[in-house]
This record gives sequence, C-alpha cells and structure tokens, in this order.
Amino acid sequence: MSFANVGIIGAGSWGTALSLLLHGNNIPVTLWGHDADHVRGIVARRENFVYLPGIALPGSMQVTAELADLRDCDLLLLVTPSKAIREVSARLSASGVRDGAVLLNCTKGVERGSGLRMSEVIAEHFPRHPLAVLSGPSHAEEVARKMPTCVVLGCGDSVIAQKLQRTFTFPFFRAYTSDDIAGVEVGGALKNIFALAAGVSDGLGLGDNAKAAMVTRALVELGRLGGALGGKRETFMGLSGIGDLMVTCFSKHSRNRAVGERLGRGERLADIIASMQMVAEGVPTTYSAFECARKSGVETPIIDQVKAILDGAVSPANAMGRLLGRDPKPE
Repeated sequence: MSFANVGIIGAGSWGTALSLLLHGNNIPVTLWGHDADHVRGIVARRENFVYLPGIALPGSMQVTAELADLRDCDLLLLVTPSKAIREVSARLSASGVRDGAVLLNCTKGVERGSGLRMSEVIAEHFPRHPLAVLSGPSHAEEVARKMPTCVVLGCGDSVIAQKLQRTFTFPFFRAYTSDDIAGVEVGGALKNIFALAAGVSDGLGLGDNAKAAMVTRALVELGRLGGALGGKRETFMGLSGIGDLMVTCFSKHSRNRAVGERLGRGERLADIIASMQMVAEGVPTTYSAFECARKSGVETPIIDQVKAILDGAVSPANAMGRLLGRDPKPE
C-alpha cells in the first residue's frame, strides 16, 4: 500500500507538480505555501498562476498556509528553496508532525558554511523520523503535463523505499530506488552549477563541441567531488548524475542554464536574479560546493571558474579561456 495522507511543503513549480502527480494517484494531498496571499490566489483560481501557470488544480486538492494542517500526514515532501530548508524544517518540527511520518527531501542544494546536504539539515530537526530523497531529470513543467519522466528515490530503509516507489509509480512517471542517499542528493545539487557553465557556453555562442566537452568534463568533476562528499561513483552514472546533468544543461526549462546564458551574453548577475520569480539553485550551490572542494582537497576547475564569474572576478569569455588553457593531461 502507499501513503494515506501526503503533505507538500513548498508551493513553487516543483511542489505544485508533485502535488498534481500524487493527487492523480488518489492520495489525499495538502500543498503548503509560506505566502498566505499567494495561497489564497491559488485557491481562488485553482491554478498556481505565479510558478506553474496554465495548469489547472483539482478542486479536491487542499492548499494551505498553515503548517498545522499537515499534522496528520504520514509522508511529507520538502520542496522549498535550499536557503529556506533549515528555517522551514524548524517551523515544521515546532508545529507537530505525526510519529513515524516519512520526510522526503525534494530540494537540490548544499548548505553554505556547514556543507550539509538538505536531508542532513532536515535530520537535525527530525532525528527520529525516516528520511529519503528524490532526484533526477524532472522539470515541473513536463511532470505537470504528464510527460514521461524517470526519477530516483534514495533511502536507506528498503521497506520504506519500496513504499515510496509504489507511491511514485504512474504510467508516465517511473521511480527507481537507491540506498545511496548521499550520491542521489549530491548529484542533484552539483548539476545545477554545471548547468550555469553550459549556459555561459551558450551565451558566448561557443557551439555544440564546446558544450559537449563542458558537460563531459562536468561529469568527471561531479564524480570527484561527489565521491569526496560520500556518494558512490555508479550513482553519478544514473538518473541523479548524468541524467539530471543532461536535462539541466540542455533544457529550455532549466533556470540555471538560462542564468548562465544571460551571464555569457554580458548581463549582470544582480540584474538577472532581480528579474526572476524562481530560484536558480546553482548560484548558492556554487559557493557551497567551492567550500566543500577546498575542505576536501578536490580539484574542481569548472566550479572554480563559475564562482569567479558569479563574483565578477573574471569575464565569462576569460573563464572559458582559462578552462581551455589548462595543462594538457590524460583523460
């Protein structure tokens, strides 16, 4: 059997798409958003007009701005921006959560300063609750329209993993399982940085050869740093590694790739961020990953150059020149 009552914490595009997905499996779903005005608008229009316009929400789907409305849920999905995960976890814990409820992290990022993965931050507030993670190439716009999608669920408990798998299995949506929580989570976080780099390549008009080389070397870098952060190399060859890397570096839906493209065309980062309603997680994750790489002693040339671009320390064109000008070596 699947879960009886699901709470989705985060009324952005991905949280809304996941709510639609699970609601379609006849599971009672409650979608929580932090902005009461936004929530009232969703309820009135039956559409998330800010983050997922054009997709109708069924009248039976509950939408709330009160965390207390999630107390009876036996599965809670955390789908907030990474910078908010600690605060929201603390608030959720204080509001009360059902004993034994499973917490599923769907946020992709690494906390700056601590270097903790999102599930590790959540675990600090829910030490006695089962934890799992969901990642993989899955743009909200396509999932909401029931386009074919595959994801991976990371969970250390095989019974819970199988229950989650049943919950997230649909004719158009296929969920695999993995016991490598760290690898699944790190792959989903780091790929956003490399999507920024791929976008810069697009913005500079460097062509397909350059972008293919960038993505290939990004996979190598992902494996090095991801391994140092506890992930298994084979995980990075799967959906949360190369799969998510490809879709984020090439898709028209990718916010991170779009930010990189605008940087490559000469726009200022501050202006780009100010013009966006949604978060490009690759920006904060670049700084977190850079810190983790320094602590781990891992060489990360692409991450280093992306950080330099974000800092304004080097132009996008010069950053690409630095990558191409590195000393020759065996692949």
